[in-house]
Amino acid sequence: MLRKLFPHPYLTLTLAILWMLLVNQFKIGSLVMAAILATAIPLLTAAWWPERPRMPHPLRLMSYTLLVLWDVIVANFQVARIVLFMPASQIKSAWITVPIDLRSPEAITLLAGTITMTPGTLTADMSSCGKALLIHALHAPDPDAIRDDIKSRYESRLKRIFE
Repeated sequence: MLRKLFPHPYLTLTLAILWMLLVNQFKIGSLVMAAILATAIPLLTAAWWPERPRMPHPLRLMSYTLLVLWDVIVANFQVARIVLFMPASQIKSAWITVPIDLRSPEAITLLAGTITMTPGTLTADMSSCGKALLIHALHAPDPDAIRDDIKSRYESRLKRIFE
């Protein structure tokens, strides 16, 4: 019965937490609305999710989330330093192709989202074969180092979470 009511429990939990963060008030009405939305959205969209996304190691996702939060904070300061103090002639923007080994659509989406959420980088496109991402970096004096950092810091962790 619980499986029918909550076809995607992680999505339900995430939606409830996000709703509470968005309303920024811990009141009974907000909690009820979070419960309604967190239950209704997965139920209404279950037809478009023929199978549950595989995540064999959900606890590793928490450490990944903390890593991304830390990287976002650090990148904010780095981008502020670049924008405020670096002369425009010294900023070296670059397009970087990052080959990916991930096969899970959820993992690829999370990688692309992570890159985009981190200030100074943006996922612009994915190859038609799904084996490479096109990234734009605000300041990339060494594009290969950025590519290698994305692969080792994010992709390798996502592989351990989803595969």
